[in-house]
Amino acid sequence: AAAAALGLLPLGKTQSPESLLDISARKVAEKWPFQRVEERFERIPEPVQRRIVYWSFPRSEREICMYSSFNTGAEDPAATPGGAAT
Repeated sequence: AAAAALGLLPLGKTQSPESLLDISARKVAEKWPFQRVEERFERIPEPVQRRIVYWSFPRSEREICMYSSFNTGAEDPAATPGGAAT
């Protein structure tokens, strides 16, 4: 109520703290690729796997566009037909 009175939160809205599962999964996803996590640990509970995978994907539209565009090798002259011969 005090936070809402100060204008920090919209009236009638409360924030719940982030779960320990989400915090830890986010930190793992920031540091290691999921494949490395799978290789390193023998047994990972399903809910933990789901949260790590969730946090492994980019959040913003700009990051999604950046990661979804891929290099087709067109810049490499050897990769294009009629390009540099070896």
